[in-house]
Amino acid sequence: MAGLRAPRAGSAREQQIKVENSFDSEEALKCLAWIREVTGDNIPLETVMDNKHKVSEFFYRTLKDGLLLCKLVNAIVPDDIQINTRTQTFKKSNNDAFESAKERARIELFVYKCQEFGVAENNTFQTDSLYERTNLSQVCAAIRALGIEAESRPSYTGKRMWPKKSEVNRRTFTEEQLRMGESVINLQMGTNKFANQSGMNFGKKRMITKD
Repeated sequence: MAGLRAPRAGSAREQQIKVENSFDSEEALKCLAWIREVTGDNIPLETVMDNKHKVSEFFYRTLKDGLLLCKLVNAIVPDDIQINTRTQTFKKSNNDAFESAKERARIELFVYKCQEFGVAENNTFQTDSLYERTNLSQVCAAIRALGIEAESRPSYTGKRMWPKKSEVNRRTFTEEQLRMGESVINLQMGTNKFANQSGMNFGKKRMITKD
């Protein structure tokens, strides 16, 4: 139903223009190329590579119904958390309202499975970011985050397109090393071991003499 909405106006339109200007066509093409690599779907990227507006429209139309996104996540996640594509959500409806609801539901399933797989919530997106085209840049960020998460897993055997996920550098210390640390006085802590009140007159009574 996104195509039936009235165009934005005023400040909403200005905000939308800013969002659209932040769209990185090269990153979007990279996302689609990775999806093509993982799913095996024939995504004709070469037909839109010469125009940023065409890339934005192509990216949106390719992913908007959620089907390819669900296929992508099922190709990545373990069998026990895969999306069941035999449900009513994945059956075509002739009713536009029902079909719109199903498309939204499929996008939500993709986002949910990304988080279940290990993608941080702040790296995913709201349904309207894609379905209403309010923030396609965030959709790209989510696909990238999924790619990084997938390519760090030993079971991944596909083409690697994303930077390697940073690994936690855990440090372990022996009991002896920990005890040695306890014997060192932190310079910021200071010490009053050698202090006394000699020469200090804080709080001393004021002497009053008669003339």
